[in-house]
Amino acid sequence: MEEFYKFLIIAALLSVAIILFLGLKNMATGGSANMSQKLMRMRILFQAIAVGVLMLGLFLFGK
Repeated sequence: MEEFYKFLIIAALLSVAIILFLGLKNMATGGSANMSQKLMRMRILFQAIAVGVLMLGLFLFGK
């Protein structure tokens, strides 16, 4: 169970980092503002999921 949880944390954090990178790349290359807005919303959603996963882990495996 703990191995699956570690994988889940890594996946959540990597997804946030990838979306952040894509948003920065879009802004740096002068991409559409609509796409930047969508990426920002996705990043916030995935950050909330990542925080939820971390809190769940602390609740389940914290001492």
